[in-house]
Amino acid sequence: MTTLPAPSSWTRRVQAVLHRHPRLRLSGLLAPALLWLVLLYLVPLVLLLLTAFAETDSFTGQITWTLSADTVLDVLTTPAYLFTALRTVLVAVGVTVLCAVLALPLATYMALVAAPRRRPLLVALVVTPLWASYLVKVYAWRILLAPEGVLGGASPGYGWTAVVVTLTYLWLPYMVMPVYTGISALRGSYLEAAADLGARPWTTFRTVVLPVLKPAIAAGSVFTFSLSLGDYITVQLVGGTNQMLGNLVYANFSTDLPLAAALAVLPLIVMAAYLLTIRRTGALDRL
Repeated sequence: MTTLPAPSSWTRRVQAVLHRHPRLRLSGLLAPALLWLVLLYLVPLVLLLLTAFAETDSFTGQITWTLSADTVLDVLTTPAYLFTALRTVLVAVGVTVLCAVLALPLATYMALVAAPRRRPLLVALVVTPLWASYLVKVYAWRILLAPEGVLGGASPGYGWTAVVVTLTYLWLPYMVMPVYTGISALRGSYLEAAADLGARPWTTFRTVVLPVLKPAIAAGSVFTFSLSLGDYITVQLVGGTNQMLGNLVYANFSTDLPLAAALAVLPLIVMAAYLLTIRRTGALDRL
């Protein structure tokens, strides 16, 4: 039988310190993840914000790091940029609403109607499209929505409707799974209690189901809204000549980096306002 070596005195001292200070132990556990977050998210975000206040030399095209708010003010006061931002927000809202409308009946069937042995299969079928390539799925919808495609005769072809439909297909699983998890908590007691008390189906949905599902829908909307807000490939492939904020950022990235960074600040502001609005409603308190 192998005997493990006794810990050294230094190891024992470290263990004793960690045992007496649980917060220090927790900080040690979180340190790698926090360091990863700082290096790969916060640092690039700070650099992005700093670049937005830089300027591009009109002669050489090089960035000059003389901090100026002219580019940011130009983006915030130019009607064309603001109209594009509004259009992008409307597309993201439309995708989010459509995902919620489709996710509610689908998740309800998965959680309450389908046989228990079939639920894992249904979950797998909902998640399976996420395994496919993003471009493959967008090109598939491009073929379907083309004038000569299967849906070409019944759709306006390439345009905002095509963009919303394609984005809804791409991000629908991110709404279905939180709603499915929320509805799963309603199995049995809640619905039976409402029925025993004589509640009608609409009353049960309004007073029992919807309050429970509000945090789940809010969680799913964060994914669908943010992913739609930052998308630029889908609108390039199925949007025709239409543009969203992501397209403007991509178009100016190689020629005018400060302008691209200033344009990228707009979705950051919109997303921060969106998260703050959801938090103030209290929908996320029970997640």
